[in-house]
Amino acid sequence: MTQYVIRGGKPLNGEVVISGAKNAAVAILPAALLVEGVCRIENIPDISDVRLLLQIVEQMGVSVRRLSPGTVELDSTHARSIKAPDELVRKIRASYYLVGALLGRFGHAYVALPGGCNFGPRPIDQHIKGFEALGAQTDISNGSVIADAPDGLHGCRIYLDIVSVGATMNIMIAATLASGTTIIENCAKEPHVVDLANFLNAMGAHISGAGTDVIKIRGVKKLSGGAYTIIPDQIEAGTYMAAVAAAGGNVVVKNIIPKHMDCITAKLKEMGLSVAEYDDSIRVQKTRPLKAARVKTMPYPGFPTDMQPQITVCMTQAQGTSMVTESIYDTRFRYTAELCRMGASIDVSGKIAVVDGPRELEGCTVKAFDLRAGAAMVIAGLAAEGTTIVEGASYIERGYERIIEKLRAIGADITREELQDDPPAQQENPA
Repeated sequence: MTQYVIRGGKPLNGEVVISGAKNAAVAILPAALLVEGVCRIENIPDISDVRLLLQIVEQMGVSVRRLSPGTVELDSTHARSIKAPDELVRKIRASYYLVGALLGRFGHAYVALPGGCNFGPRPIDQHIKGFEALGAQTDISNGSVIADAPDGLHGCRIYLDIVSVGATMNIMIAATLASGTTIIENCAKEPHVVDLANFLNAMGAHISGAGTDVIKIRGVKKLSGGAYTIIPDQIEAGTYMAAVAAAGGNVVVKNIIPKHMDCITAKLKEMGLSVAEYDDSIRVQKTRPLKAARVKTMPYPGFPTDMQPQITVCMTQAQGTSMVTESIYDTRFRYTAELCRMGASIDVSGKIAVVDGPRELEGCTVKAFDLRAGAAMVIAGLAAEGTTIVEGASYIERGYERIIEKLRAIGADITREELQDDPPAQQENPA
């Protein structure tokens, strides 16, 4: 078991540099299977999800060269396997992008159902709907997705019943090499959706409309390789901003795209955090007590569900009664019980959490139930008096590169400890 030990009550000051976007990287790496040539990908975050995906594609015949920290060269020319390695696939949610990539490249896919964080059901029915509309026959049996398109994939019009980031990206991957034109309607508009489209276009695809409700993919015969740099991680940046809001301090968050941060910045400013924007950085400073606020998670450009646990910690330190409505996932409030053990006052009813503040948090032993809930526990530990132990920290390392080093650089007292008597996090909470 990996755990973090945090001695809190210290403000954060200095600079933190944001890594490449996890949610973009975990789609771009499987999408590289479409490329019959060499592609160099830069600004890849060094996180456990990325390391797992690199192992997976390597076992499927992709040549992987690590050129330098953050830069990887992939050559999928000789990839032949249509079956992803089950043991690794079951450890990561984003492995479902392999289905779209294998269908697009080979017309066949055999991929175990993914694992990852457990905060409620995240069905892949919209993915399947898209694959079948493109001409594939699909079946889910023995814990695996089996998809076949013996006559190839053919362009079509697909309307997503719900705005789904995963389905938008997976269908886009599958349709890139399909014959004809594919139009996806009611698309997700997140920055990482746009980043995936930009990556594919850099390799020779013809995709337009990413970032809008409608994406058009004109199928091409082949992707030939090239170079691409992944965008900065919006959620990592927001997490450090929330840490300053909860614990206090003055931090410059560097290597970001400020426009991507608007949905997070606006709410933190409303709560009283001082925010100054520059070309590729943001300075956040806590100069006065936080105020209560209302947050409802929504698809981009709304407030992201992946920032919901972090801003809830901020609300425990705000004056008045705050309310959080979770509209994306049904059971993403499990972590609030851990915050209440630290002294927070949070009442959860269905998809709504009511937070009374401010409350002084006291350090204790808490558990990271998933990636973003784990980040929230770290923020709570930074804001609390005394020592907080965050168990299950391997979840956090799925999405935050060098988090211990980065937090120490801005004044946090945090250490990482390895214990030997706990099963792997992904087996403990399969999704």
